[in-house]
Amino acid sequence: MELIQFDKSKCTLCYACVRACPVRAIHVNNENNGVSIIHDRCIGCGNCYTNCASKAILYYGSINETQALLAKYTCMAIVDPCIAAEFPDVTDYRNFVGMIKAIGFRYVCEISYGAGLVADEYKTHFENFRGKYHITSACTPVVEYVRKYQPGLIDSLIPVLTPMLATAKACRAIYGNDIRIIAITPCIGQKLEAHEFNGLVHSVLTFEELRELFSQKDIAENSVEFSEFDPPYGGKGSLFPISTGLLEAGNIATEAGVNRIITRDGPDEFRDNIDDFSRIAAVKHHLNAYFCKGCCTGPCTSAKRSYLQNHSLVVDFTMKRVAFCNENQPDTLANIQLNRSFTADDQRLPMPDPARVQEILKMLGRDMNDNHGCQSCGYKSCTEFAVHVAKGLAKPELCVTYTLRNSQEFIKQLTITNKKLAETQKALEISERKLRQDHSVVKETMNLLEAIMQKLPSGVVLADKNLKIIQSNEKFIQIIGREAEEINEIVPGLTGADLKTILPQSVYTLFGYVLGNNQPVENKDISYDDKLLNVSVFPIKKGEIAGAIFRDLYQPEVRREEVINRVNEVIEKNLQMVQQIGFLLGEGASETERMLNSIIESYQKSNRQP
Repeated sequence: MELIQFDKSKCTLCYACVRACPVRAIHVNNENNGVSIIHDRCIGCGNCYTNCASKAILYYGSINETQALLAKYTCMAIVDPCIAAEFPDVTDYRNFVGMIKAIGFRYVCEISYGAGLVADEYKTHFENFRGKYHITSACTPVVEYVRKYQPGLIDSLIPVLTPMLATAKACRAIYGNDIRIIAITPCIGQKLEAHEFNGLVHSVLTFEELRELFSQKDIAENSVEFSEFDPPYGGKGSLFPISTGLLEAGNIATEAGVNRIITRDGPDEFRDNIDDFSRIAAVKHHLNAYFCKGCCTGPCTSAKRSYLQNHSLVVDFTMKRVAFCNENQPDTLANIQLNRSFTADDQRLPMPDPARVQEILKMLGRDMNDNHGCQSCGYKSCTEFAVHVAKGLAKPELCVTYTLRNSQEFIKQLTITNKKLAETQKALEISERKLRQDHSVVKETMNLLEAIMQKLPSGVVLADKNLKIIQSNEKFIQIIGREAEEINEIVPGLTGADLKTILPQSVYTLFGYVLGNNQPVENKDISYDDKLLNVSVFPIKKGEIAGAIFRDLYQPEVRREEVINRVNEVIEKNLQMVQQIGFLLGEGASETERMLNSIIESYQKSNRQP
């Protein structure tokens, strides 16, 4: 049963619950920087719940299951006598009974009746002392602590049911086994007890949950008729919410030299009281132990009054019940078996390596001989804390000194880091200014280059390794023709256009060659539509960017220029041959050369004419 639950959304990471848990059933979870409940280690004391200011710690709720039982079965409420301290605003307890019946309960009985039965059993054990000292077993957290952390003391627990379970048995003897019993108590731990004895008590409502039901159903004292408790009646057993109540209910003498009984209660020294009992040679007393300062200060009491105030309210209520019971109590029920047994559930962890403990203490700034400390972590000493850190049940950050020291070091390092960041920021600002300046220069240069490129008489195009156009000029678009012009209307400069879609394969394969080999291809004549193109492709950035120059050889100005270039090329390439022929032809060769030069010159003049 997962008794204690955790709402991460409400947690403020104060670790109050971790410090408050007497058995370290709550630890810091490093994965999500929150806390985790170790349910197997929990003893149901509710100390984490009462110490959580943010209400992130919750307990298993029973309102819905109680309402389901009320809707289907005949139900009985058995009520803890702590009601006198929890509801002092109710002027007559009979009105309180009427309010409970208004929820839907057929019967309302007193747990104090079972407390009287348990008190009688305790008296028998104490008076029949044969050298074996006992621990009372009326408090669920006490029983759970012994089972899980002092299993060697199990045989010392008095093998008797708690008042809640004893009352349930008595009521079943009167009202039959078909009835469903819901206990109303201030104790979270009794939910565990009901779960263990499933079928004897079907559900446990805390006083907080009872108040919630009253609120939901709009039930108040002035809205109901009063009703007396149903038998069997509680009588003197109503004293059991106070620390010595069970002893007084059983008329058990506690004087020195008679029964030798020590009563210890309260969460502050809870573990020490039980652990000390294991050293029986020094104790030599029975132990009447409770986790809370009397049940009247249980974790689910909403009225946060002092123990003395609650003690007085319970005593006053008991006097009324004793007077009533002396006149109306039915015959005592016989043959109700109250014996029970206990089984160990050892949750103790092995002691860690002393070297590891020493390492943790060194980290904390302590040593193995340090048996003291501020105890703000919830442990009696720094050594005990270090042991639990080594066991994985605590986190170093629970140590205030360690956390403060680390915080100071963090602040120091943060100061140094901030200084370096400031210097870096200044350097970045300088770099940014220079970058803006450089960017401006680059932009101006690019604008100039683009302007020059647009003025070139030849078509120019730049493409990336994927044959996507980076930039092109107007002349290139004119040379390529209508398809390129249509694309240009949508995407100026053809930026991003695919060369494969606007150029023939014979052309775009040249780009692939140049990009792959980093070698230019010069003066390649290619037929395209009704044009003869002269194409030169050259690498710009190895394997990344290539450029190309396109000339339409059919355009007059290009044709004339090309004829001249190519005639000069022919003259240059064949000059030696002409000279050699000159030896054979004599002056004829010189005449031929002069004639060719004359042709070239005249062609250039005609080309210059408007």
